Amino acid sequence: MSIPIHPAGSEPQVGQAPKDVQHYMRMGTLALPALPPLSLYIHLPWCLKKCPYCDFNSHEQRGLAEGGVPEQRYIDALMADLEASLPLIWGRTVHSVFIGGGTPSLFSPESIDQLISGLRARLRMEPDCEITMEANPGTFEKERFKAYRHAGITRLSIGVQSFDDRFLKALGRVHDGAQARAAVQEAAESFETFNLDIMYALPGQTEADLIKDLETALSFKPPHISIYHLTIEPNTYFAKFPPVVPEEDTAYDMLDRITAMTGAAGMQRYEISAYARDGHQCFHNTNYWQFGDYLGIGAGAHGKLSFAHRIVRQVKIRDPQRYMDAALAGRALASDEDVRRKDLPFEYMLNALRLRGGFAVQDYLDRTGLPVSTIQSALDAAQRKGLVTLQGSHVQPTERGFDFLSDLQELFLADE
Repeated sequence: MSIPIHPAGSEPQVGQAPKDVQHYMRMGTLALPALPPLSLYIHLPWCLKKCPYCDFNSHEQRGLAEGGVPEQRYIDALMADLEASLPLIWGRTVHSVFIGGGTPSLFSPESIDQLISGLRARLRMEPDCEITMEANPGTFEKERFKAYRHAGITRLSIGVQSFDDRFLKALGRVHDGAQARAAVQEAAESFETFNLDIMYALPGQTEADLIKDLETALSFKPPHISIYHLTIEPNTYFAKFPPVVPEEDTAYDMLDRITAMTGAAGMQRYEISAYARDGHQCFHNTNYWQFGDYLGIGAGAHGKLSFAHRIVRQVKIRDPQRYMDAALAGRALASDEDVRRKDLPFEYMLNALRLRGGFAVQDYLDRTGLPVSTIQSALDAAQRKGLVTLQGSHVQPTERGFDFLSDLQELFLADE
């Protein structure tokens, strides 16, 4: 299964401003009974070094002019981008914020403090709003994480990937195992909740290697771990020069081991790649998976916004320099399109079926504005194949459905 992605070169040279809010409120083919929860995604695009497996919109810091990351100008652009989008979300409360990248921890704590203060001055934010920031051990300095906590970050997501120097080198990471352990220890001392990103099925990795990595990760008693299978994405270094990775059967054995070890440590697998202790599930990502709304600001940021009669997807200009110029002129949008009615069932299932607990049929009706008839035949097929169970009006993927998630999701693709 492939999902179409517009290449970076296809974006317009000049951005566009958001349309007047009345344009989004006009009559359409949907009838949403209410708007879903709203989150905010902020993209900080720079990193120390582009990893060979990374297909995110990230740009190496070393390519910048002397002076490094233009933190102040970029924050000014973010605020201008946000202000241009405010009419689209008037009156709505922001329940979570996620600052991703790139490597957001390249920005100083003072800049992050300014950013969060700017958000609070312009948005209605939940009093206990979850504010997550991604950080990499390669940008770690003693006391830096504590300073981010004081700036208003409530949850840190640390891109560890592995604690083993061999695999960190194979992945092109800029940190080593000792830096990873020090960063996690600092996060544990500074934050009530944090996440560790770990990867498996790495070049040359055995199941014994994975066990050692997981034992190290779990020794810090993390509230949340996100564990991802290394995938070779198009337009990456690894796509041009593929490494030798474990066989598929070995990768499945690794995943079984991950689920067993995290379960024994008191963590539940609540999403296909996410494991958490009670009370530490990531609200922001759960809102994505439940087909909630999110406004995206920053270079290349994506957003999804619901209105009474339509659901809109927006993408901001990718190139950081052009983004800053455009955002400061109120024209940061690269694309702004209604989601086609026939694509909504698949888009919903692409997210909701990642959740171990599944979804209520009523949630599908509320979040898409569509009748249950638009998914009934696909649900029936999924049941016949043993991929989901339907208990009353609740749909839940089976173990087989979780193992063959792509096959399950494909059942909901629209006929062209």
